[in-house]
Order: sequence, then structure tokens, then C-alpha cells
Amino acid sequence: MNITEQSEKLREHIAQHAKDFKLSWLELGQGLYSVWRDKLYQAWEFDKFEDYVVRELGLKKPLALKLVKTYFFVEQDEPVYLKKEFAETRETAVIPGYESLDVLRLARGRKELTREDYTKLRKDIFEKGKEASLVRKDLTAIIKERKKIDPDQAREDRHEQSVRRLMAALKSFKKDMETLKLADPDIIEEAEGLLQRLEAQHSNDSKAN
Repeated sequence: MNITEQSEKLREHIAQHAKDFKLSWLELGQGLYSVWRDKLYQAWEFDKFEDYVVRELGLKKPLALKLVKTYFFVEQDEPVYLKKEFAETRETAVIPGYESLDVLRLARGRKELTREDYTKLRKDIFEKGKEASLVRKDLTAIIKERKKIDPDQAREDRHEQSVRRLMAALKSFKKDMETLKLADPDIIEEAEGLLQRLEAQHSNDSKAN
């Protein structure tokens, strides 16, 4: 075997290792999903799933949950990714990692996105191997653009935020006045009444939507 053949063989090995590396999260994600779904950690004397992943596996809770959710998403919505042929028929550079798939998972639940928006994001990930950070930027840009196109929704969102801030302020005011006795009881009672009316209205609006 000459030097050229050796270098090409090494190149093939590296490409295969890169593929294996990108797909290595799958078995871990599948295992964690099974543990979470069936609460197997309880049989291993852990009260919570996060206790198991932190203390036994040395994984941070957010990462473990992301792997669980991403695996479930792939299993339910993108089963093609789980097939052996998927990796075999694609160049190493375009095989998506779990972070890109997690962005796609989050995009799936965004009401601002159209079917065409989602299809484009999926194509960028599955066919072009676009990095998660770039896909996340695309997703953010699409959402911002949709909000510009729908001023009524933007106005409704601002109203929602204003009501939430007012309720939080009233709760804080009521607690401080009761604790420090800085206001007359009738003022506190009026604040409580206003807070209850706002909460009732907010609850009704949420149900209507």
C-alpha cells in the first residue's frame, strides 16, 4: 500500500469516526428515555430522574432532559434518522447532531411557523447539515418576521405582558402592605379585589384562546 492509498484509507476511517461521533448520542438518548419513561431510576434507589443522571452518570439535568426530549422527537417525527441506511447514504458533513435536531423539535411547536417554514428548516438540517447555532438564528428571524406581519398578535402579546406585570405588581404591593402594615386594610382589600378580577379575566382569556 503506497502513501496515497494509506492517506485515503485514513481519510475514510476519520469520516466514519466522525459519523459515529455525531450519532453516538442516540443510544444514550434512547436509554435515558427508557429510564425516564418507565421510572427505572426508582428501582435503583433514586427518588428523581435528575438525581440518577447527576449522581450516577455525571450529566447535568438540562442536558439529560434535552437528550430525552430530542430522542422522543426523533422517534415520533423523524424515524428515518434512526435507520442504519440514513448514515450510510449521507456524507459525514450533512449528518445532523442532536443539537440541530433539538432546534427542529422546538420549531415544531411554534405556532408562528408555517408548514413551509418548518420544511425549510428541516431541509437545512437533514440535507445541508446546517449547524444548530445557524438554524436557531433562522428560527428567531422567522418568528420576528411573523410578528411584524401579524400586528394584531403582537398587540395581543403586549396586552398579555402588561396584565401579567400588573398582577405581579399588585401581589407584591399586597404582600408588602400586609407585612409592613403600611396601608389601611380597606386599601389592601381593594387591591385584593382588583387582583382577583384580573386573574379571573386572564383565566377566561386564556381559555378562550
